[in-house]
Amino acid sequence: MEVLVAIAIGTLTACGIYLMLRARTFPVILGLSLLSYAVNLFIFISGRIRLDAAPIIGQGPYTDPLPQALVLTAIVISFGMTAVLVIMALGAYLTAGHDRIDTEDKPAEDQP
Repeated sequence: MEVLVAIAIGTLTACGIYLMLRARTFPVILGLSLLSYAVNLFIFISGRIRLDAAPIIGQGPYTDPLPQALVLTAIVISFGMTAVLVIMALGAYLTAGHDRIDTEDKPAEDQP
């Protein structure tokens, strides 16, 4: 089970970083979302992988409830930030007419 979760976290992280390195805004937003999913899964798994264990401290093995609460909070925050990034990308697309991420400004004499 641990190997499967580790592969899932690694795959989400690799795909997220790959998409974040693209030159368009939409893949960058998808990459950030995938990276946040990978981090959420990592935090969730840090609370131990136990089947049929109660999330309270008592007799026997237990599952830590703190990572679960952190992941729930992180999901809400990442959803809000994704909405803000989509609105910013849409505004930039409507202003510039394209969605490319250019790091260099064009000289003034080259612009029409």
